[in-house]
Amino acid sequence: MENIKTKRLNPEEKWENATLANSFIFYKVMRHHPDECKKIIEMLLDVKIEKMEVHSEETIDLDHDSKGIRLDVFVKDSKRMYDIEMQILDTKELPERSRYYSALMALDTLKPGDLYSDLRDSHVIFICMEDIFKNGLPIDTFEFVCQEDNKTKLNDRDYRHFFIAPICAKIAEKKEIKDFFEFLISNQSNSDLTSRLKTHVEDAKHNMQWRNMYMTFERMQAYAFKDGLEEGKLDAKIEAAENFLKEGDSPEKVSRCTGLPLEQVMKLAESISVNV
Repeated sequence: MENIKTKRLNPEEKWENATLANSFIFYKVMRHHPDECKKIIEMLLDVKIEKMEVHSEETIDLDHDSKGIRLDVFVKDSKRMYDIEMQILDTKELPERSRYYSALMALDTLKPGDLYSDLRDSHVIFICMEDIFKNGLPIDTFEFVCQEDNKTKLNDRDYRHFFIAPICAKIAEKKEIKDFFEFLISNQSNSDLTSRLKTHVEDAKHNMQWRNMYMTFERMQAYAFKDGLEEGKLDAKIEAAENFLKEGDSPEKVSRCTGLPLEQVMKLAESISVNV
């Protein structure tokens, strides 16, 4: 299981020990196996998705002055939109993040001329490895309710779901849901779904390009926690930018994600194209 103890491991050891509970692995598996993603959404929310559209971009940006976000898995069907996030640690700002993610999803899907009533149902799903609300519930679902009578719903069709993996693994009512969360906790597969997911995880870990991306990201994170290593931070950002450019990401997107000036990223892109 991915937990706080993995902080003591180096990036190579983290990669070798990574399971589906690792946010990077989760993101890659869900995006590259949309049928499994569809099954998980249907299972968790008890819905039926006729046709699912996986968002083509990893990052949603509204304009140059707004904060861009990378949604782990942003998918849509004809009536609903979903974002699924794997969250290992309680960062103390998940409620605020869920609010921001929901707002940006709505803005991304509502086109000029559309009515507000055209907005699709919005479901932000956090799969949490810790009980962030400390209430012992396996699932915490939120929607707006009138505070004065505590029963009148706003009916804006905006929902936030927090699944607490350790509790779901113990007391989830449906066996398929319990098996899924037991797999996240123990990496032991007890169903057809979790067996397939385990295979997808192993395949992902044998992808050398993804491995290199993960190593670069981990190095950037390590530098970010150390004071006085500005040169090291810059080297890590440049290495990350080069890897993302080789993956086909635009210079604008790489600049936003790494914090490097756009001009510097464009020079890196030119250098890479010359050397290819």
